[in-house]
Amino acid sequence: MNGLYLTSPVVYLAAASAEIAGCFAFWAWLRLGKSVWWLIPGMVSLAVFAWLLTLIDVSTAGRTFAAYGGIYIATSLAWLWFAEGAIPNGWDLTGAGLAIAGALVILIGTQVAG
Repeated sequence: MNGLYLTSPVVYLAAASAEIAGCFAFWAWLRLGKSVWWLIPGMVSLAVFAWLLTLIDVSTAGRTFAAYGGIYIATSLAWLWFAEGAIPNGWDLTGAGLAIAGALVILIGTQVAG
């Protein structure tokens, strides 16, 4: 699992961004009345998300997905702020901090336990 600490944060952030963008395309179509054509880049983005998670240097999918969850939560709050213009509150930030801590425990434990 060489390079886990160098590649994982970048890949996890890229995967989270792709997933959020893909899901937002569906949200925009169904909730914001955007064109059905929003679904095409949305589906491409979701496929890129799934592919990116396969690049994480962890031997089991479940651990990869579990650690990804923390990154996803923090990235979702960044999306909330920068794409939707709503500033995360203290509860949001506390929850994201706890989620990131959980992701780090999983990733560090993977290195220690092998």
